[in-house]
Amino acid sequence: MDPSHNKKINYDVIVVGAGASGMMASLAAAGKGARVLLLEKMERPGRKINITGKGRCNITNSAPLSAFMEKTGPDPKFLRNVFSRFFSRQVIDFLSLNGVETTEERGGRIFPVSNRAADVTDALVKALNNAGVTMRTHCRVNRILIQNECICGIETIEGEQLLARKVILTTGGASYPGTGSSGDGYVMLRQIGHHITPILPALVPVVTKGDVAEKLQGVSLKNVTASVWLGGKKLGEEFGEMLFAHFGLTGPIILTLSRRFAIELTKPEGMSVHIDLKPALDHKKLDERLLREIDENGARQVQNMVRTLLPASMVDVCLNLLAIEPFKPAHQLKADERKKLRNWLKEFCFEVKGVRGFNEAIITKGGVSTREIDPKTLASKKIKGLYFAGELMDVDADTGGYNLQIAFSTGWVAGEAAAGG
Repeated sequence: MDPSHNKKINYDVIVVGAGASGMMASLAAAGKGARVLLLEKMERPGRKINITGKGRCNITNSAPLSAFMEKTGPDPKFLRNVFSRFFSRQVIDFLSLNGVETTEERGGRIFPVSNRAADVTDALVKALNNAGVTMRTHCRVNRILIQNECICGIETIEGEQLLARKVILTTGGASYPGTGSSGDGYVMLRQIGHHITPILPALVPVVTKGDVAEKLQGVSLKNVTASVWLGGKKLGEEFGEMLFAHFGLTGPIILTLSRRFAIELTKPEGMSVHIDLKPALDHKKLDERLLREIDENGARQVQNMVRTLLPASMVDVCLNLLAIEPFKPAHQLKADERKKLRNWLKEFCFEVKGVRGFNEAIITKGGVSTREIDPKTLASKKIKGLYFAGELMDVDADTGGYNLQIAFSTGWVAGEAAAGG
């Protein structure tokens, strides 16, 4: 590892990747007195933070630890120690001390009062400067330097060697590669013998067959239930909001389902998504409502009656799919037509073709196997002096601020452990 013509600079801790976990790891290590170098291959830090929450940044969630853990996977127990040491309250307090006040919204989601994700990034960068962390941008790491199964530094793509007793990898996953998360860390880790659980796009829109979703493009639904089915068996369901797109389905409940069934979605033959547009009503009560509408407004056209049940932009699609004449009086609706309408409202089905790619995935499922990581320190069990944080690891969670909290918490714990060892 010794091209002697290269200049060698010594640090206590080198952090690779200036996202949420990398910046937090750097702050934690510097807080313990370590000389920290933070490297970022892009032109500025925090690019992925700046696009989270549609530019608003869903920082964390107020859910208690037990409920929070239920939203994480694939092994929630792996994160228990991490969360017990640095959790949502600590993130909120840190941001407040650095000039970013927060507010809680529906579902316990925490956002900056300003609704500006850039304020979170700016607060982290300001704190890094105050802590004396050295940060270099436009610096891409090529490989990890090891001697006698111990970390001794990194080598940049230009061949420059930077030495340190500890290295924290926070290079992210493969989602939104334009932000810098392009899977570099996986390549480096495979080179030194770490196992990478196969990666998949997750929290990602679902592509459906046919053109029905395209006809409904832009229609947003609230308080509906979406369920995933395979071979006649229901795999799971979510209640909340969703959206139709030209390619298929998206929105919070669809993204969550995509994470929970990411592996199945790689081979989606026979998979379908069923949407219950009236989950508060069972078939009997829904039929009673339809009969009541017909009795009270029987002279109205069927299409006008259906508008009391659906967004106006869905009515034509509904009646066309069911081959029901839209202009006839509602009292002329036949019993079998009423049954078709009722069943459709309870089970609007889409065959699944696949999912969108990493370019549109909020997170990456898979990564460094947690079996090879010490859950107390996030240190590698294979290479002394190597630590991990953030999306690079095989940890992930649902939407709602949970994934950023994982990044902040794992960053903090890895940073303190690296500086203290």
